[in-house]
Amino acid sequence: MNKENIILGIDPGTTIMGYGIIHIVNKNPKLIAIGVIDLRKFTDHYTKLKHIFDKVVSLIEQYHPDELAIEAPFFGKNVQSMLKLGRAQGVAISAALSRSIPIFEYAPRKIKMSITGQGNASKEQVAMLLKSLLKIKQLPEDLDATDGLAAAMCHFYQSSNPCSEKSYTSWKDFINKNQKRIKK
Repeated sequence: MNKENIILGIDPGTTIMGYGIIHIVNKNPKLIAIGVIDLRKFTDHYTKLKHIFDKVVSLIEQYHPDELAIEAPFFGKNVQSMLKLGRAQGVAISAALSRSIPIFEYAPRKIKMSITGQGNASKEQVAMLLKSLLKIKQLPEDLDATDGLAAAMCHFYQSSNPCSEKSYTSWKDFINKNQKRIKK
């Protein structure tokens, strides 16, 4: 990761889409923006998708993120909900791709684990830890916003940790690439 980096994190949704933007300077994250894209006023699903695209492009043009971290849809019982959520995520990804921004996708459990140390943490636990970590004076009313911020922070933690990179295919590969770390 560069010494200076801006990460846009998104928690996709078809009713409320949360986002958080952090600025990394010398491995120190600082909150730039946090909020939601409220889609409740739109009744047509395709209009919601257009609004998501337009708003994500607007965030990109305003804050110039270097990377997008987005939460992957979790598997639920309602197939129609999953389809709509996947479309919302795809449109947000398309908006970033239209501006040549690299995409990083994280499972909900991975995001929670990176923030709280527990994959089953509640939205409230994630929000309170982010408040403390980033010295946020007042949390937004809608916790979808902190979920978007959590995606950005998860990416920051993953990018800052060289051990998290999938650069080894086996122990033999690890040993071959880390000769200086082996005691003989």
